[in-house]
Amino acid sequence: MYELKDMKPTNQLRSAYGDDIILYDDREQSVAYKLLAEFQLGDQSYAVLQPEKGKNEEPEIFKVTSYDGELELETIDDDDEWETVSELYDEMTFPQDDM
Repeated sequence: MYELKDMKPTNQLRSAYGDDIILYDDREQSVAYKLLAEFQLGDQSYAVLQPEKGKNEEPEIFKVTSYDGELELETIDDDDEWETVSELYDEMTFPQDDM
């Protein structure tokens, strides 16, 4: 099980694409996102993106993979993996003071 201290910040997407990322939905419609964070847990990298339209929506978390040297974003299909990454991002973003 990973802990907050296991998260290592990365900047591979930001270096390649900047803070604004365009993805395409299943209808081939473009969707603009703001890159909020990217980090690595173990051997896997993740990115947290906020939809530009719908700033009140929850950010989306993706796996960052590389295929033929190109960075790609994939949805996280494993519920346990998604829960772990989501909780750690929340801890990083909204630290709770120890009382």
